[in-house]
Amino acid sequence: MTTSDDYAAYIAGLPRVLAGAATLFRDERGRVLLVEPNYREGWALPGGTIESGDGETPRQGARRETAEEIGLDLTPGRLLAVDWVRGVARPPIVAYVYDGGVLAREQFDAIRIQEAELLSWRLVDRADLAGYLPDRLGRRVGAALAVLDSGAGAAELEDGEPVTG
Repeated sequence: MTTSDDYAAYIAGLPRVLAGAATLFRDERGRVLLVEPNYREGWALPGGTIESGDGETPRQGARRETAEEIGLDLTPGRLLAVDWVRGVARPPIVAYVYDGGVLAREQFDAIRIQEAELLSWRLVDRADLAGYLPDRLGRRVGAALAVLDSGAGAAELEDGEPVTG
């Protein structure tokens, strides 16, 4: 075996991690833009899987997924949260949440959902998010909103809970 074969075997034997990225958009009243997937229960932020095998970065993935899902091609703002999400019957997921900022009425009017994956979208008051978002995702979005409120650096999370050092 050559050195490149040894390296390939080494890489193939390493643990796997999935990665996803989403963007947190708000309106002038502070409501959060959520999308309703057609492939699972509950709502989500616009976003999805990072195509890391193609060299895509988390930020690029958030932008691409937002453009694909809701038709808005916008550069994500700062990183708000990173969440290590343990899985059952799947590898862990590293989930990145970026600030999408406050959108203008015209931008909301321009939203076109990707019907292959989404049923609808809506703006949800912060107080009502728990009724739309699954537990870990709800905590992740709450942590991202807390970062926006406080001006602090990005939140480090595990299963939606803040990591204390």
